[in-house]
Amino acid sequence: MRPFGETIPLETARAIVERSGTPIVRVETVPIEHADGRVIARDVIAPADVPPFSRAAMDGYAVQAADTRGASPSQPRRLRLIATLYTGEVSTHEVGQDECIEIATGAPMPDGADAVVMVEETDCDAAGLVDVFTEVRPAQHVGRRGADIQAGQTVLRSGEALNSSRVGALAALGMAGIEVYERPRVAILSTGNEIAELGQRLEPGHIYDINRFTLSAVVADNGGLAVAFGPAKDTRESLTDALERCLEHDVVVFSGGSSVGERDLMIDVLSARGDVLFHGISVKPGKPTGFAMVDGKPVLALPGYPASCLTNAHILLAPLIRRLAHLAPKLVRTLTLPLAQEIISAPNRHQFYTVRIVDGSAVPAFKASGDITSLSQADGYIEIPAAVETVERGSLVEVTLF
Repeated sequence: MRPFGETIPLETARAIVERSGTPIVRVETVPIEHADGRVIARDVIAPADVPPFSRAAMDGYAVQAADTRGASPSQPRRLRLIATLYTGEVSTHEVGQDECIEIATGAPMPDGADAVVMVEETDCDAAGLVDVFTEVRPAQHVGRRGADIQAGQTVLRSGEALNSSRVGALAALGMAGIEVYERPRVAILSTGNEIAELGQRLEPGHIYDINRFTLSAVVADNGGLAVAFGPAKDTRESLTDALERCLEHDVVVFSGGSSVGERDLMIDVLSARGDVLFHGISVKPGKPTGFAMVDGKPVLALPGYPASCLTNAHILLAPLIRRLAHLAPKLVRTLTLPLAQEIISAPNRHQFYTVRIVDGSAVPAFKASGDITSLSQADGYIEIPAAVETVERGSLVEVTLF
């Protein structure tokens, strides 16, 4: 065994990771049906007006507004119906004085008309005479050309993340594809002689590879592209070879081999190949976490225990990926609730303690660093600062929701 030297505070570790790596500059063009969540790489300038024509905003009658002046239920103005116009059609008739055209919502306004009277404010007889019971002003119930987007307008800016409404704006412009930043490619690899691939027969003393899949989910949730590798053995040769293969990508994440046991060799391998910026954080779970820069690539060495690994992935890896992907920090949702029972925290370590929400209270759910259900059966977590050793039952705590 090689005991940890001095561990660093969590905020120091966060600051080191935050300064490491640079946002991706590679770009690609993707179909807009696959663009949700991607980050725009170039400003989007409108090539044309949207809508490209003035259109009816209501079902009713296209009229000259002046012909409705003074109209009321007791003194309607009578107009002559000359045509009917549906969406997707262009009228061949021009609306003259005391004339109207029946029009559907979204249909192009016919020449000569400058307003629409809602059908509810009219009555049409069999002879095609339309009584109008209300006065309308010019442009009333009309969506003008370019009301939404004008040609030459900057519709979206580089660095903005696409969502459903922004994808809709691209579709309105007729854009089938959009240039976006590539996702950061994150190599993920579990280490340990005991790690077995899913689907294999589980030999005595072996466990299935959990971290490869939880880490891949964290990467995908934060705008990255996970590139998973098979497990590496606890030897310098195997770990060194795995590191070299993983360095083809933008970020490397190892789980396991980051502690201080005889076979915990990951930090030694990283030290021989690059610069280890820290090893050991004053946090629970997740103390045996290391971080290095190798060939300009961030390399995160996470603990093998599933709860420790996933907790520090959310704390350190997720913000790193989002920054490289040009994404803003993830919004968090919190609730302030009374604690259902007392918690004794590890001394001098910032603790992330998982909880379930039951009947309006925060119920402790943490089991152990090696238990994935410490997280999978929880609704969120509370943070207990390093200086606090006891959180009393009934205390109000802030629960960060998963």
